[in-house]
Amino acid sequence: MPTITLEMAPMNVEQKRKIAEEFTESAARITGIDKEFFYVFIKENNLENVAVGGKLLSDKAHETQS
Repeated sequence: MPTITLEMAPMNVEQKRKIAEEFTESAARITGIDKEFFYVFIKENNLENVAVGGKLLSDKAHETQS
């Protein structure tokens, strides 16, 4: 069971469909493993749950809007 995991900010369902399709196609082509065997897990993280450089991304987003 090859697994692809992506963690990022929330996406809409169409974006998730495209990510799943394109990541699976690429991985299958590169590895030679049939695409039906791939699992794709999308983990969405709200900006207030991620920090970079000691600052929450939600705070950084707010700073750039001000």
